[in-house]
Amino acid sequence: MRFRKVLVANRGEIALRVIRTCRELGIATATVYSDIDRLSPHVRAADEAYPIGGAAPRDSYLHIERIIAVAKRAGCDAIHPGYGFLSENADFADAVAAAGIAFVGPPGTVQRALGEKTSARRLAAAAGVPVAEGTMEPLRDEADARTVLERVGYPVLLKPAGGGGGKGMRIVRSAAELPAAWRAATGEATTAFGAPALLMERLIEHARHVEVQLLADAHGTVVWLGERDCSIQRRHQKLIEETPGPSVDDALRATLGAAAVTVASAAGYVNAGTVEFLVAPDGAFVFLEMNTRLQVEHPVTELVTGLDLVALQLRVAAGEPLPFGQPEVRRSGAAIELRITAEDPFAGFLPQAGRVDFVRDPSGPGIRLDSGLAVPLTIPTEYDPLLAKLIAWGPDRPAAIARARRAAREMIVAGLPTSLPFHSFVLAEPDFVAGRYDTDYVARHWDHPRTPEITEGAALATALAGLARLRAGPRPFVGDTTPWSRSAREDMLR
Repeated sequence: MRFRKVLVANRGEIALRVIRTCRELGIATATVYSDIDRLSPHVRAADEAYPIGGAAPRDSYLHIERIIAVAKRAGCDAIHPGYGFLSENADFADAVAAAGIAFVGPPGTVQRALGEKTSARRLAAAAGVPVAEGTMEPLRDEADARTVLERVGYPVLLKPAGGGGGKGMRIVRSAAELPAAWRAATGEATTAFGAPALLMERLIEHARHVEVQLLADAHGTVVWLGERDCSIQRRHQKLIEETPGPSVDDALRATLGAAAVTVASAAGYVNAGTVEFLVAPDGAFVFLEMNTRLQVEHPVTELVTGLDLVALQLRVAAGEPLPFGQPEVRRSGAAIELRITAEDPFAGFLPQAGRVDFVRDPSGPGIRLDSGLAVPLTIPTEYDPLLAKLIAWGPDRPAAIARARRAAREMIVAGLPTSLPFHSFVLAEPDFVAGRYDTDYVARHWDHPRTPEITEGAALATALAGLARLRAGPRPFVGDTTPWSRSAREDMLR
C-alpha cells in the first residue's frame, strides 16, 4: 500500500476506528480537533493532532480549507473523512483531490450524482430500480409541495435533498400539517447540511429499512456483502442494526444485492457505500438513497464477513483492486449493533450534555465495542450524541441477541443519561426477539417501561457517578495512546 500517512478528519469512535486500522497496516496517522475536543481520546490515539478551530462544526470539522491545510502541513497523502461532517461533501472530495491528496471515498462527481437525493432517485429509476412515488427534482417552495401532494396523496415524507442520517425528515398526513412540517424540515436541513432543499416521497407504512453494503474498486469490480436491517429508529435515526435481516429470505437478499450493484455501477461508484431500501410488508421494495461513505453500522457486516472495511477502503483509495470477487464473499452467523447515545430515552430521546464520570466496558465471547468514551470526558452539545457502538456476534440470531443483552447489562456509562435502558428493553421484548418489527416499532413499543432490569442498571450508574465525583480533581485520559512522549503530546496540543 502506497499511503504513508493518513489524516483522519473526524472525531469520536469513528476516528479511533480508522486510526486502529491504519496502525495495523503500518500507516502513520494525523487527526484534527476542535477547541472542546482538545483532550478527547482520538487526539491522544493519533500519531499527530492539530487544532482547527472552535467547537461549532462550521469552525472546525466542516472547515474545508483548514483541514486540507493540516493535511499538507502534516505531509499526509490521504484523508479519511469517517462518517458525518464532510464525508459526503462533494466539494470537499474535489478540494482534496485538487490538493494532490487521495480522498478515501468516492470522487466528487459520484457524490453529486448520489448524494443529492433527487439526482439519486433519477439515476436509480433510469437503471430500472424501483423508487417511491414522489418528486424527481427538489421542491421549490411550500406551494410547490402542495401541488405535488395533490398528485401523490397522503401520507408523504418530506426529506432533505442533500445529506442523510435521517435528519430533517417529517411525515405529513394532512394539508394542515404541511406548513409546520415544511418549516421544521427546511430549518433542520439548513442547519445539518447547509441547504434547505427538500424532496417528497409517498410514505410506505409499516416498512422495513433494509440496506446493502457495497465495495467497488476503480477497476470495475462491484461486490455486495449482505444486508442490514436498520428499522429500529427514533426520529428516522437508527438505534439498532442487525444482519442478516430477520425478514429477508435468500431470494429477497439476492434481489436487493443485485439492485444495489445496479445503482452503484450506473453511477461509476468507487470505494465503500451503502444502498438503502424500504421493504413493504408484502416484500415489494423501493430505492431510498445511497450513502456515499462508511456507515455507522459497518461493524455488523465486518463481524459476519470477517472483512476490515476500513482497510479495504484504504486499499481501493490507493488504486488497488479488490482482492476478491462476489463468489468469494462469505457470511457466517448473525450480528447486532446497539448505538449507545447521550440521549434520555425516558424523555423522548432528548440529547444530553454533561460529564462521563465512570465507564464499565462489556466483554466476553462475540462482543466488540467501538467507543469514543474516556473518564472523565465532557460530552458537548455541538455534535452527534453517539458515544459508542456495542456489537455482538453469534452463530445464529438467538445467540447474538443473548450476547447483546448480556453485554448491554454489563456496560455502564455513569454521569448522564444514555440509550442503554432502551436497548435492554428491546433485546428482551417478544416482538423484537421474534423478528416482528418495522420502522414504527419504537412508537408502538417504547412507552417508558420501568422494568427491574432497567431500574437496577440506572440506579447503579447513578451511584457510580456519585462515587467518581467524590474523587479529587479530574484525571487525564490513559489508554492506548501514541508513541509520543508526554512532553511531545503536550507541545502538539498547545
